[in-house]
Amino acid sequence: MTSNNDAADNAAPTDSPGIDAPAATGRGWDHIGAIIVDATLQRRQNYHETVKPRVDALIAAWPDAATTSGFRRHVDTGKLSEVIDWPSPGRLAQVEDITRVLEGQGIETVMELRGALIDPATRPVLREALAAVRHVSPKTLDYIDTLSGL
Repeated sequence: MTSNNDAADNAAPTDSPGIDAPAATGRGWDHIGAIIVDATLQRRQNYHETVKPRVDALIAAWPDAATTSGFRRHVDTGKLSEVIDWPSPGRLAQVEDITRVLEGQGIETVMELRGALIDPATRPVLREALAAVRHVSPKTLDYIDTLSGL
């Protein structure tokens, strides 16, 4: 028995064990920048207290970062750490690396990301490219599936 409301702060269970985020039906973002930032920040963080508020702030500040090119334009300004209130250069580098992978794969929208993850010809190539990014584990790859609406 808990003496406080710890249970309410825990993320809901997901289909993939170890993913620290709620998995409600249809869970995902229709914003490439949100997917990249959520997937990057989720490692060892409380979703409701740390990750979601930062992703919400990103979407509010940069609604046109819903595409990879729109997100790139904003990332190149050097203001990402201010927008998401995240000073760690390691996570910011991971955001940059994931963005570069999506650019290299020609993925501009969430629909294109979802399509690449569904297509048996492109899925392994995309997942291999993402897995080459530091701290992108198999759990993170599965989490990107969830964030893209799969």
